[in-house]
Amino acid sequence: MTRVIQKPIATPRASVLAQIQALPSTEAIFEFLDVPYNPEVVNVARLHILKRMGVYLQPASLSGQSDATILAAAKDALRRAHADFETSTPLQEKVFKVLANANAKRSPRLVPLSAIRPATLK
Repeated sequence: MTRVIQKPIATPRASVLAQIQALPSTEAIFEFLDVPYNPEVVNVARLHILKRMGVYLQPASLSGQSDATILAAAKDALRRAHADFETSTPLQEKVFKVLANANAKRSPRLVPLSAIRPATLK
């Protein structure tokens, strides 16, 4: 069954970012922004892609910009975020703090032999 996703209706009160936030799925965001995507990549890394998109949008000063400028910035950010995960994995990219800390917790703590003292018997 094919799902048809309609683009939200642009109203003077609904900004482009509000329209994107109102979309029901990651795939709907790709379709709304007209950005091609690999469904296999999205299935594995959808939250990571959206988080990275947000990171890419943060430096952009979007307040006061036209809808066309905001739409172009969102499109570029989503395209870049998707590309990051086409050649990498969420664990390698470490978008979320829990993944960034995962390797640190798993790495063994080495104790030099010189720090080991023989047990003393009493």
